[in-house]
Amino acid sequence: MTWEYTEKTMQLFMDAVHGKPSSHMGEIADPDGFGEHGSIACGDALRFTFRTERDPSDPLRDRIVEARYLTFGCTSAIAASEALCAIIEDKKCSPVEALEITNRDIVDYLGGLPEAKIHCSVMGAEALEAAVFNWAIRRGVDLAALGIDITRQEQDEGRLVCKCFGLSEPYLRRKIRELNLRSITQITNAVKAGGACTSCHHAPGGLQDLLDEAWGKQPTTMVSTPSLPIGPQPAGGEPELSPYQLAKRVEKVLDEDVRPKLQHDGGDLEIVDIKGMLVYCRLQGVCATCAGATSTIKLMVEQALKDRVDERIRVINV
Repeated sequence: MTWEYTEKTMQLFMDAVHGKPSSHMGEIADPDGFGEHGSIACGDALRFTFRTERDPSDPLRDRIVEARYLTFGCTSAIAASEALCAIIEDKKCSPVEALEITNRDIVDYLGGLPEAKIHCSVMGAEALEAAVFNWAIRRGVDLAALGIDITRQEQDEGRLVCKCFGLSEPYLRRKIRELNLRSITQITNAVKAGGACTSCHHAPGGLQDLLDEAWGKQPTTMVSTPSLPIGPQPAGGEPELSPYQLAKRVEKVLDEDVRPKLQHDGGDLEIVDIKGMLVYCRLQGVCATCAGATSTIKLMVEQALKDRVDERIRVINV
C-alpha cells in the first residue's frame, strides 16, 4: 500500500536516516527518564530517553533539555518520534508538563498522518509517559499526589480483549475516550487492537461492545460481505503480484523515491536480485563505504518498498 506523507514527515524521516545534527535518533547515556512502548513481535517498538537540567530544590522545576529515541518501526514511527522530541525541546518543559503533549499535537506538528498510521503517534506519547514515570521514581515525585496516574497497571491486570497485541479492557476503554475513537477501524488505526485475527471485533466484551458502552449503541446497516480471495495477499488487500510485476514495481519505487536521494549525496543503488519478497541490493558511490550503510538499507530503501509495494519485503545488502 502507498502512504501519502506530508513534506514535513518525509523531511524529518530523511534527516533521521542521514543522522543530521538536528535529528534525535539515538539514546542518552544515563538518562533522567527512560521509557519503552510497543513490541518487536508486532513490528513497532519505541524506546524514549530524556535528560533534564535539575533544579536543586524542587524536582517539579526540572527542565527537559535533551530527548532521544530508538524505534523499530516505519516512516511514520520515526517522523512521529522526531516530532515528539522537537516539541519537548522547543517547549523547554518540565517532565510533568511534557505529559500535556498528546498524539494530536504530534500529528499536527507533522501536518497530518494517514489514518492507518495514527498508532505511531500514540506509541510515542505512551513511551513518553513511561519515561516520565521513571523520572518521577528517580526524583521522588509523587505523581498520584498531583492527580496524575500513569502507572498503567491496567495493562497487566485487566481482562485481555485483543489477545494478538496483548491489549486489555481498561487500556482500550481509556484510549477510546482519550482519542475519541468511534469505530473499530479507528481503534485499529490508533492502537492496533483488532488488526490481526479480528476475533475481538464483535465478540462479547469485544471492541464493538466497548464502543457501544462509551458512546451508546449505534444503529447498524446490513451490508453484503464480498468473498475473500484465497491465498496470501499483500498489505492493502491488493491482488498478489507476479514476480515480474513485483520486480517492475520495486524498480519504479527505487527509481522515483530512493535513487534521487542517494545520488544527491553522491551515492547510488543497484538491484542484484529479487527472490520472492527478498530484494538483494548493493550500495554504490559514497554510500558503499558509509558507516550508516545498514541504516540506509533498512530505514530508507526497505521502508520505501514496504510503504509503496508490499509490507512483507525485506532488503538485503550484498
